[in-house]
Amino acid sequence: MTGQMCWLSRSGGDTDKVLHLRLYPNQSWQPYTAFRQYAVPDYPIPGGSKGWATYQKLLKNGWVLIKSSAAEQCELVVGC
Repeated sequence: MTGQMCWLSRSGGDTDKVLHLRLYPNQSWQPYTAFRQYAVPDYPIPGGSKGWATYQKLLKNGWVLIKSSAAEQCELVVGC
């Protein structure tokens, strides 16, 4: 199964982005940790990106990266 990935902020700011996933374009974005079947442990790097190891794995498996700006805009439109 392939899906979509994007980097979204935890608190609405530009920093502290976390990998979010969805299996289908009409679904809401969920943090990568909600997808236990796809997530892998984060690298033990202080201050490292949350989800970077999962991102690398899924990218190799054909998942598509969506721009954060497009993903944030899409959250406002159902079925985007």
